[in-house]
Formats: sequence, C-alpha cells, structure tokens
Amino acid sequence: MNSIIHIENIRKSYFMGKNELQVLKGVSLDIQKNEYVALMGPSGSGKSTLMNILGALDTPTAGKYILNGHDVSRMEDNALADVRNQEIGFVFQQFNLLPRLTALENVALPLVYAGVSKKIRTQKAEHVMEMVNLTERMDHKPNELSGGQCQRVAIARALVNDPSLILADEPTGNLDTKTSYEIMDIFGDIQSRGNTVVLVTHEEDIANHAHRVIRLRDGVIESDVRKAVKADS
Repeated sequence: MNSIIHIENIRKSYFMGKNELQVLKGVSLDIQKNEYVALMGPSGSGKSTLMNILGALDTPTAGKYILNGHDVSRMEDNALADVRNQEIGFVFQQFNLLPRLTALENVALPLVYAGVSKKIRTQKAEHVMEMVNLTERMDHKPNELSGGQCQRVAIARALVNDPSLILADEPTGNLDTKTSYEIMDIFGDIQSRGNTVVLVTHEEDIANHAHRVIRLRDGVIESDVRKAVKADS
C-alpha cells in the first residue's frame, strides 16, 4: 500500500464546560503518494479541523493517523514538531512572510530552523524559487511583491525542505481569478514532479484543478470522487 496519509475513525471534540462539540465524527481516509486532493465543505463541516490534524497542528480526540509511516496520533508535541518540519510544507491564505526579510531569506527560513549551513540554504532556496518562476524577485521584500508573487514565495518556502506532503489552506483566498489560476498551475506542476498536494478550498473552480475532491459535511465525509486524469499524448 502506497498511502502517505492513512486516517482511521478520526474524531475531534471540543469541550465548553460540560458541553461536547463534535467537529469530526469518525473520518476514515487514505491518500496515496503523488495524489492531488481538494478538501471541500461548508463552514462548520470540519474541513479546517481535519486539515489541522493532517498537518500535525492539532491532535484527534480519538482514532489513528499514520503519516508516511509515522503514527502521528500518538506523538508528543516535540515529536509532532519534528514531523511538521520534515514531512509537511504549509501554504496559507495569509502568506505569513516576514516583512524585513527578502523573498530568498523567507524561503530559506525553514532550513535555518533545521540547522542547514548558509551555503546549502541559499542553493536550495534559489532552486525552489526557480521552480515557482521568481528568480528575478529573490532580493525583493514582501511589500515590493504582488499578492501572487507573495504566494509563490510562500509555496517555495513550503517546498524548500523537500517535504513528502504539501498542505494548502485556501491558498487563493486573497487573490484575483487570473492570479488564482496561475497559483493552481504551480500546484499542478508540484504534483506532477512527484509531490502529494492536499488543499482546502470552498471554491468549486479551484477544487476542479485537483484530481480528487473529498467533501465533508457535519463532521463526516459526504462524498469522495476521483476524476479521470488525462494521460499526456
């Protein structure tokens, strides 16, 4: 079995005093390596909670989560942080770039935390910036870049650690339609190079770029549809 993500009967509840709010009510799911998946659902469906659990940003109340062979559901915080840094690249709606750093320095930041030497950091950061077509903007700071360019910097930063999984939470939420499609093309390129991409979106046209669409409603999977992917002629 080639699953990068295996979740089994995942439940997540929040307690407000004695009241239990069940957000996820027993979600089971496998995502294979090199899949391109969109998670959809109305507000309150549990998709953001599921995304946080997949990203090891939150732990389930019950159930099992195996990420690339690691049993994430049983890990302590320090081990979870290591898994996040090594296995997962995050892309958020708010680009979360540091304003005083150049684009290149922002991209290299995860490698600083990983203790990688400056020479290797720079080489790897330059390489992923080339992948997202930003070679000419490496020395620019975020306020000198357009929204689409900032999101490409954020994508390059997510790629720089060579993660096994890219998680994108509403990655086009702050962008116009044309720029959104350009960003989605980049995610398509990333997936075609062998990465697994999972994105949360509420926009149908953005979800249509993915090869599989999983819809949540009221804390359970409502539908899970794989599209036929055309082979290159």
